[in-house]
Amino acid sequence: MFDHLLDRAADEPAYRQLYRRISAAVLDGTLAIGARLPSARSLASQLGIARGTVEAAYGQLAGEGYIIGRGAAGTFVAAVAVVGRNLPVPAPAIPRAMGSAGGPLPFQMGLPALDRFPRKLWSRLAARQAHVLSTAALLTPDPAGIAPLRHAIARYLAVARGIAVLPEQVIVTAGFQGALGLICRVLEIAGRPVWMEEPGYFLGRDGLAAAGAHIVGVPVDGEGLDVAAGIALAPTARLAMVSPSHHSPLGVALSLPRRLQLLGWAATEGSWIVEDDYDSEFRYVGRPLPPLKSLDRVGRVLYVGTFSKALFPGLRLGYLVAPAELTERLAETAALLAPLPAADSQATLAAFLAEGHFGRHIRRMRQLYARRRAALARELERQFGRERVSLGAGGMHVLLGLDDGVDDVAAVEACELAGLAPSALSRAYAGPAQRHGLLLSFTNLEPAQAPAVVQRLARALSMPARP
Repeated sequence: MFDHLLDRAADEPAYRQLYRRISAAVLDGTLAIGARLPSARSLASQLGIARGTVEAAYGQLAGEGYIIGRGAAGTFVAAVAVVGRNLPVPAPAIPRAMGSAGGPLPFQMGLPALDRFPRKLWSRLAARQAHVLSTAALLTPDPAGIAPLRHAIARYLAVARGIAVLPEQVIVTAGFQGALGLICRVLEIAGRPVWMEEPGYFLGRDGLAAAGAHIVGVPVDGEGLDVAAGIALAPTARLAMVSPSHHSPLGVALSLPRRLQLLGWAATEGSWIVEDDYDSEFRYVGRPLPPLKSLDRVGRVLYVGTFSKALFPGLRLGYLVAPAELTERLAETAALLAPLPAADSQATLAAFLAEGHFGRHIRRMRQLYARRRAALARELERQFGRERVSLGAGGMHVLLGLDDGVDDVAAVEACELAGLAPSALSRAYAGPAQRHGLLLSFTNLEPAQAPAVVQRLARALSMPARP
């Protein structure tokens, strides 16, 4: 099948063709579970394309669970992919390269610093959990998550995010997508209007659309979501999905007046707010902003967090903090439609949280990311000019603005040929893009590497250095 993966005459970029066709082959059974894929080097040679193009496609496939890299043994179709058999393959949006068989490429989005994850500590905790495995752990686990993990998450949120919540209100999920799936089913959003930030997180938008919601794009400006615009567009929307602490992808924070306005709208209309707090731990300027959930006095906010950005994407564990009136229905739905990862993974994470390792890891990563962020920003400003570089107060990426008329999707394709993996800002828009630029992750870029990598970026973009 690998001889016929590319349509040379198509406008669709090569890496997206590879991603789409391989994922379709996994879902329809053409590629069996456990089947070995060609190496990136081999497939690139076979197809006559750059190795970086194949690695970008493999990275996206690995991040979404279709394939798994096993070091020198090769790359294989993952067992977890069987759950998606016979489902339609979603159209690709922002390139979501989450790693490749050869490691993360420069600027790949969505990955924490894999070189600094405490593997030995994690392995020791996992071995300890296996050693003390109880009979209860061998039974079917609670669909809302094992009790030690729910308690540990509740304690962490109380201390780190100022959210007072009972463990019974914490629903452990299979990452962000698992939480979103539960919300869509329990709130019955099919055919109903929902607010989505414009631009916004493509997986959130695509997930809501797949659930049958009518997406209403609400513009984002320097104060975050324009609540007044949302009310004018769809005053009785079923829910609003927002990232108030650090907007994805622009990096702005939702101002306090708009937070209060949003909460007031939800209380008045009986609507719901889904707060995606995906990377609030990583703030480098000022104090961390309190979550919207901490201001919620009437129980209209569903708070979603994930450990993928802080630890590693393969963990596939997150959590949903729900108002008390919804927790039972969410747990029942999880039991029927959203099984969790094995209890041993949950137990390892619970120990990692309860023993303080998570807090220490976050502090180390915040310091590390601040250095890596500063080094990348310095080189980008030197190469392209300060006015092009948007940092924001936190997060795991910077935004490099492009001139009006420059196609950022074409720019990404040029970068892929140079072995780089930025993402196009325009892909975050459901409608016509208002801005074009490149999203550049700094989490896996050592400060000493920044000058050479930025020079490669400039060459790929054919943008001369500033005088």
